[in-house]
Amino acid sequence: MSEHSSNNAQKDEQKNDFIRNIIRDDVNAQKYQQIVTRFPPEPNGYLHLGHVKSICLNFGVAKEFGGICHLRYDDTNPTAEKQDYIDNIKNDVQWLGFDWAGEALHASSYFDQLYVWAVQLIEQGDAYVDLQTPEQIKENRGSFNEAGKPSPQRDASVADNSALFEDMKNGKYADGTAVLRAKIDMTDANMNMRDPIIYRVMHQEHHQTGDKWCIYPMYDFAHPLSDALEGITHSLCTLEFEDHRPFYDWIVNKIGFEQPPHQYEFSRLNVDHTLTSKRKLKQLVDEAIVDGWDDPRMPTVAGMRRRGYTPEGLRDFCDRVGVSKADGVTDMRLLEFSIRQSLDNTTARGMAVLKPLKVTITNFSDAVSQWKMLKADSVNARFDAEAQTLWLTQPNHPNIDMGEREIPFTETLYIDKGDYEIEPPAGYKRLSPEKPEIRLRNTYVLAVTEHITDDSGNVVELKATIDPTTLGQNPEGRKVKGVIHWVSASQGIPATVRLYEPLFSVEDPSNVSDVHQALNPNSLTKLNAVVEPSLVNADAGTRFQFEREGYFISDSEEHSSDQPVFNQIVSLRDSYKPA
Repeated sequence: MSEHSSNNAQKDEQKNDFIRNIIRDDVNAQKYQQIVTRFPPEPNGYLHLGHVKSICLNFGVAKEFGGICHLRYDDTNPTAEKQDYIDNIKNDVQWLGFDWAGEALHASSYFDQLYVWAVQLIEQGDAYVDLQTPEQIKENRGSFNEAGKPSPQRDASVADNSALFEDMKNGKYADGTAVLRAKIDMTDANMNMRDPIIYRVMHQEHHQTGDKWCIYPMYDFAHPLSDALEGITHSLCTLEFEDHRPFYDWIVNKIGFEQPPHQYEFSRLNVDHTLTSKRKLKQLVDEAIVDGWDDPRMPTVAGMRRRGYTPEGLRDFCDRVGVSKADGVTDMRLLEFSIRQSLDNTTARGMAVLKPLKVTITNFSDAVSQWKMLKADSVNARFDAEAQTLWLTQPNHPNIDMGEREIPFTETLYIDKGDYEIEPPAGYKRLSPEKPEIRLRNTYVLAVTEHITDDSGNVVELKATIDPTTLGQNPEGRKVKGVIHWVSASQGIPATVRLYEPLFSVEDPSNVSDVHQALNPNSLTKLNAVVEPSLVNADAGTRFQFEREGYFISDSEEHSSDQPVFNQIVSLRDSYKPA
């Protein structure tokens, strides 16, 4: 494991937001010996795009200010947590290019100490055991317009509360029949301060502590005290926790830390047509609406990784979004822009025809015979007489040395159906009866002599000739506008290509009560494509630019040389320009 190297040391220095300004002031004032942050996910699902921003911020500021960042699982609810989630969180953080200080931590490791502190609160008169039903507690909590009502047990003695809490720990209460509450103020305008529950009975084995406990601390109790135990200096979280900060401060002060941590809130990452609720994402998985947490349409880190997004692109996206106190919605195209920027100079080129249209070259043999006589120095090629294939050697990238591959050129080819129109629309610049000539990428100028249609009038095959003098060159006076890609029909490899649109058709799916109503029926399109042979031998998880089509990745789960599968990463270009 190693933390990613900054692409530009000055880039980090130029980052300027209210969080970094606070930390910079604290460093200049020598308030702390070392800056310590943490990324504290609950292991109750896979990490998503919103977590990426938090990861980049927490690990980023720790690195920038010479501090450390912990990875801590806030694992206080064993009914919702799984080892699979724990393992994937580690993998996601590492894949994004970050490392944590020491071993990964668990709030469950602090259960003994948290219990001691709960007893301390009881002895101080700051906590009590409540025997009301969950429904009664909810009803008596009041509302924003009505003060809460005190529990009948609120004024019980310290001795009685201590005994009741001990009984809770010893399993004498069933789930939902007893809780420990902080004793604060049932009339507080902040609902989170109306005697919040800090421990509940839960007869559930824990993935880390086994069956040692039948009571578990609530997140709002365990989280600030875990921060304090770890010496966190800046507890960074999103704005929805702003109303929880008074209790955060209350609990660390009641326990009596000399230098308690402080919570700072920043705006969460909201991207249009994207859902970042683990509960709702889990619903999509449980109902098989998607093919698991790592479905390439999912905004999970696992899904984005399988989709082909790069860690560099995601980090760049978070840098561009920035850190602020103002909630807003980010255009999905900015994310795609960052991903596209990271792919341009790192992916090999290749040709794939997604919607194949057969082209038969009627003068293929004559053209090959002329090539044998001419053998232009500008063309690196060889002819396989047995297979009747002209193998053309081409670079894998036009501007960067990524090696070379051989492309087979044969008598029968495939071009994309969209590259020939009998009645072309205005502005159409590809093949048509009125414009029969075009250059085939890296090869000859091709001229269509005939198109063949089926009973419905759809073009199913083209007959064409190639100009033998144009292989790899433009003879004087020979001007042809337009270049299209192609694949050999006999040497090309059938492949499944998946195209993606946003999973949701509405801009803000979080506001839709029923996620089914927001689903985009066109979020996944599967095509029976044909690709050049060099593409299928690549390892699963290899990214390519399919010329004129976009960026794609060989699927990490299903791709093989026998059954190639490619996922669309992003389109080749977009008119969007970031500010």
